[in-house]
Amino acid sequence: MSVISGKMIEAAAALRDTVERLLFSAPVSHTYNPLEYAWAAHELYLKKFATTRKRIVFLGMNPGPFGMAQTGVPFGEVTAVRDWMGLRAEVRKPAREHPKRLVQGFDCPRREVSGERLWGLFAQRFGTPENFSREHFVVNYCPLAFLSATGSNLTPDKLPARETAPLFAACDEHLRRVVEILQPEWLIGVGAFAHGKLSALMENQSAPRLAQILHPSPASPAANRGWAAAATRQLQQCGAWPVVEG
Repeated sequence: MSVISGKMIEAAAALRDTVERLLFSAPVSHTYNPLEYAWAAHELYLKKFATTRKRIVFLGMNPGPFGMAQTGVPFGEVTAVRDWMGLRAEVRKPAREHPKRLVQGFDCPRREVSGERLWGLFAQRFGTPENFSREHFVVNYCPLAFLSATGSNLTPDKLPARETAPLFAACDEHLRRVVEILQPEWLIGVGAFAHGKLSALMENQSAPRLAQILHPSPASPAANRGWAAAATRQLQQCGAWPVVEG
């Protein structure tokens, strides 16, 4: 294991333990912390792909119920993590499991569209995860997934400020640590929420450079009209990715 991977694992473990102690009230019915019950998979992700400094770090919001909540990997669509990245590890159960949102780990049959689109673009452009990870890394801002009583997904921006204040403080500290460890030239927010967190954290700093790409969620009409092409265009226009001819 590289020194950088070791530091990233240490930072993720600190975040895991801090947010595990937080409590949330209605409309949150269940809180999933994949850094806890899917730690083995997340640690494997860091050991394999966070081994060196990165030129570009992509930041997502928080785990999706059929992505990182199942695999422990940001935007962790099962087939992308298992078949493209070659990762598989034990995934246990959360302390309280919602009957409509079971954690099945790498056996989850549901697809995670956002992760399918994000990792699909990277697979198409770079071929192998090793090629992608030479300069790129993907991390989520918040490690927790929130479910309502009906099992619907709740994003952290919809929760009361009194409950998100300690959560976001822990997430900010982890993000600062990630930037210190990976020393990226670019921080790319996947969607407006992530970009907003990056902007606030990096305020009055000239480096790294910040940019935003369209979130790949199927809830976004724009993302459903050719997300990969739109995201690629945004990355090329800001200068993070070169234009590939042909």
